[in-house]
Amino acid sequence: MNEWKNGNARALDEITPLIYDELRRLARSHLRRENPGHTLQSTALVHEAYLRMVDQQSVSWQNRSHFYGIAAQMIRRILVDHARAKRTHKRGDAAPRVAIDEALGLHQSPDLDIVALDDALNALAEMDPRQSRIVELRFFAGLSLEETAEALGVSAATIKRDWTLARAWLKRELTRGA
Repeated sequence: MNEWKNGNARALDEITPLIYDELRRLARSHLRRENPGHTLQSTALVHEAYLRMVDQQSVSWQNRSHFYGIAAQMIRRILVDHARAKRTHKRGDAAPRVAIDEALGLHQSPDLDIVALDDALNALAEMDPRQSRIVELRFFAGLSLEETAEALGVSAATIKRDWTLARAWLKRELTRGA
């Protein structure tokens, strides 16, 4: 990606299939957790994320983990934007719900409002930006503890500790309103 950013047009042709395949994997993973009636299709999510990724001219891609981090942010923004638009369109109808991933540890609640998750992550970011980022990387990008540690430049033990704390905090916040 850095070669493409530096003017090598062939580099974009070479990385496009790789980026597209990875975004498709992430989109399928997220949309599998959606209710069956969800209106956002995986192809639309992939195309939107791809366009946003390619449009990142100011990003200096460091490594694969950095790519995953940016992809997680893009997918989160697209899903939240879609949920907010649908909520606005239906004039207060419930926002689209995402079947909760076991990784967040919210087994009591089978569905999660993606807008509520975004609001909770924003609140968590105000208290502890790294914990919010860890949830974003683990939940939206599907990174392992080790990959998350690499992306954030900290130890896997730190990620594990912060992941546990962030899940507990999110569980409390998201079940509080339920």
